[in-house]
Amino acid sequence: MAESLRKRVIDLLVSQKKLDRSKLEEILQSPRAKEKSLGQLLVDEGVVSQQELLSTLAQGLQMPPISLARYEIDPALAQIVPERMARQHRVVPVSRIGNRLSVAMADPLNVLALDDLAMTTLLEISPVIATERDVEQAIQKLYHPESSLEAISAESQTDLMEEAGLEIGGKESGDEDVVDLTAFGMAGQKAPIVKVVDMMIVEALKARASDIHIEPYEQEVRVRYRVDGGLIDAFHLPKRHQNALTTRLKILSKLDITENRLPQDGRFKVRSENREVDFRVSVLPISFGNKIVMRVLDKSNLSVGLEKLGLLPESRAAFEKAIGRPYGMILITGPTGSGKSTTLYSVLAQMNDPGRNILTIEDPVEYQVEGITQVQVHPQIGLTFPSALRSFLRQAPDVVLVGEIRDGETADIAIKASLTGQIVLSTLHTNDAPSSITRLIDMGVDPFLLASSLIFVAAQRLCRQICPRCKVPDEAAPSRLKSLGIVLEKGQEVYKGKGCAYCRKTGYRGRFAILEAMLVDDRIREMIIARKSSDEIKAYAVSSGMRTLRQEGIVHLLQGRTSVDELQRVTSEDEMEG
Repeated sequence: MAESLRKRVIDLLVSQKKLDRSKLEEILQSPRAKEKSLGQLLVDEGVVSQQELLSTLAQGLQMPPISLARYEIDPALAQIVPERMARQHRVVPVSRIGNRLSVAMADPLNVLALDDLAMTTLLEISPVIATERDVEQAIQKLYHPESSLEAISAESQTDLMEEAGLEIGGKESGDEDVVDLTAFGMAGQKAPIVKVVDMMIVEALKARASDIHIEPYEQEVRVRYRVDGGLIDAFHLPKRHQNALTTRLKILSKLDITENRLPQDGRFKVRSENREVDFRVSVLPISFGNKIVMRVLDKSNLSVGLEKLGLLPESRAAFEKAIGRPYGMILITGPTGSGKSTTLYSVLAQMNDPGRNILTIEDPVEYQVEGITQVQVHPQIGLTFPSALRSFLRQAPDVVLVGEIRDGETADIAIKASLTGQIVLSTLHTNDAPSSITRLIDMGVDPFLLASSLIFVAAQRLCRQICPRCKVPDEAAPSRLKSLGIVLEKGQEVYKGKGCAYCRKTGYRGRFAILEAMLVDDRIREMIIARKSSDEIKAYAVSSGMRTLRQEGIVHLLQGRTSVDELQRVTSEDEMEG
């Protein structure tokens, strides 16, 4: 972005009160400031949306804006402006009338680019303004239409089947299966089905998806992404491409492509934009073929330190006190998909240093973390949670992570390990923190051993965060909260998201953890030994300062992070009792 344009944009945003000088200074000091334009930085930081940036630029330059995403460019224009020049100057031709060529630019004050275009095309150049991202996408679509999903889907089934799976990121299938997606759109030599899979993965990563669901039906194949806990439609493929798509993904995951009757599990790794992302693949035979679910395991999402999980200060302090202990058991409880593993991995990342021997036993290994010894269970050959744990204790560990306590034997060995000088981290499926104590006793754990080893239990849920770009006061909230026994103070606001392009019309973007954090003190130890009920333990814990899941959620609600709908979805009323 030219200096004059940059200054004009800053002045306009400041005058419109969308940007203050201190925030600007903070953005310009960030490491990414050298890699991206000011406009893109402002969009990424949530200061303005793409549309607001475009309107501001158009207003400042007195120049018509264009939304390239809605504009169909004549393919013949690619012959007038060479691709090299379009990419160099970030300009895309949009129309030609007589001797006048209209071009869309993110920086229409770039006189050198305009002169270069005029000399090359021998036409009169008329610039219009567009966002940088729209220009880049339009260049890709104009000069490489074959990389668009619609074009790839139109390829013949013969071509797809002949070439499916012959190339894994430019390597032979026996080598390390790392698929390089950094420049996938430029790889014109790739087979059509390879491009489909590449694009599907790239789009999923852009959408921040946690899972990709590939679902065959009678007439088509549906692809959905799970974003912030909910499934959204991504695209549909013709039925004739189903076998090629399944074959490609099975080859990537090193699975048997001839087996279509039994479930299979595998994994592969991709490299995209200087980061490596693991995919865990589950293949399930159903009526119309193989349903495939790919879990996206992006290590860059692992927060190093509890402060990055979005916890409230009191809950975080209790958690940090527990992990600061020299030995004992720490449990995270909650249903599937509540972020238990991610929280424990974040704790491990914080504890991971050369001075500690950290071992994990999991089914399956989700995140592969450097510096940590990770073992996956294989019950068919006798490598179970209990047998692995017994072996771990001979490896002199400092920290042990047990993926899940599923039975009394695993629980018994884990508890005894925590009493012999190790920190033991694990998960359990219970609805709240106090219930985990009675669950372990029901599994056959000796209450005296449990009381001696357990130092911290946390029930966790993942709560969706209101989209910062369409956040508005919720006028109906006071009456709804009154029915929940919550009365807002005068002037206190509760918010919701209207829904916009940034949050895919959901009103939410991103998630954070809410925690029911229970530190085990001497009184709770006495209650464990006396086999008190979970309700009695909960009543004491709440009276001693523990906040239930709903009480935690209410604090986040009043801080403007989430909505009433999300509070009611994630927590239940009985969590207020006690």
